[in-house]
Amino acid sequence: MALKFGLAIMNDFPVDVRAADRLPLMKEQVRTAAQSGISSVWLLQHYLGGMPTLQPLPTLAALAEHAGEMALGTNMFILPLRHPVDVAEDFATLDHICGGRTIAGFGLGYRENEFEAFGIAMDERASRFEESVQVIRQLWSGEPVSFEGKHFAIRDETISLVPVQGGDLPIWVGAGPHRTGALRAARLGDAWIVPPHVTPDRLAVLLEHYRGERERLGRPAATLVVRRELVLDPDPARAREIGIRARGELTAQYAKYNAPQGGDAYRHLQTAQSAEEVADASYLFTDPEGAVVALKALEQQGLTHVILRMQWYGLGQEQVLRTMELFRDQVLPSFAGDTDG
Repeated sequence: MALKFGLAIMNDFPVDVRAADRLPLMKEQVRTAAQSGISSVWLLQHYLGGMPTLQPLPTLAALAEHAGEMALGTNMFILPLRHPVDVAEDFATLDHICGGRTIAGFGLGYRENEFEAFGIAMDERASRFEESVQVIRQLWSGEPVSFEGKHFAIRDETISLVPVQGGDLPIWVGAGPHRTGALRAARLGDAWIVPPHVTPDRLAVLLEHYRGERERLGRPAATLVVRRELVLDPDPARAREIGIRARGELTAQYAKYNAPQGGDAYRHLQTAQSAEEVADASYLFTDPEGAVVALKALEQQGLTHVILRMQWYGLGQEQVLRTMELFRDQVLPSFAGDTDG
């Protein structure tokens, strides 16, 4: 499959930002992306915390009219915190609003305060996630569903609104960069969205776990997705400085919330030094030529989609649009034909 690119729009903001004021800027980014060969738009999800955060589904609905033919996805929707009937209906609604271009990106979540507030035990995350995916897929088929699990029970019910894509609405799973996460994503999803801080060497190992499990299940891995952080500037040193400063401000906010930070999966949240090391190894804070080299290397590994985030915390709109311009004019031509469809 030809390499495609997505844009992860910033929808969590510094505490002094009025989120309503950012919506026109988000729409501008989406329109620019639609004219720049980018094939999908993504929004994240968190609850509570210190950053004003626009929830992804209503925001994607507001952005849909500006997205052209781009797909609209969540990166990631915290599935264990919600009832699968509610989730199935909400994503089906978005699929109708955007004309059948929704991608359901589902993740486990990791912040203890979110789970505590919802009254859900952290150790139930995986089992709730697995049951929810089963229920949602069955509901999207439009057929009557009967399900009896540990967490959810449904007796001969039919969804009120079948997605435009029906049961084919894709589920892309967000899972930690470890063997367990790779196997879970292979089992439950149509694709695995690999986190942006995974180094190229580690990515190769994880993809082997993922591909091996898909082969075992008789479902070859057709879609391989990785996220990457991107700042472009003609001067790579300047791009690095801009990226590390802006991404570092966001990392400091994320690190305030409980996570299993003892593991390598959360190393990028631990210290400023480790965050810089992760940035140099995995992020694309560089000039266009450097970005082409890094993206070509991902393509050689078999990746089919790269979701790029170009803005964090205090980074301004002008820099985001500049990165998008350089990406369109000096990076995408090296992938001619890779963004069709």
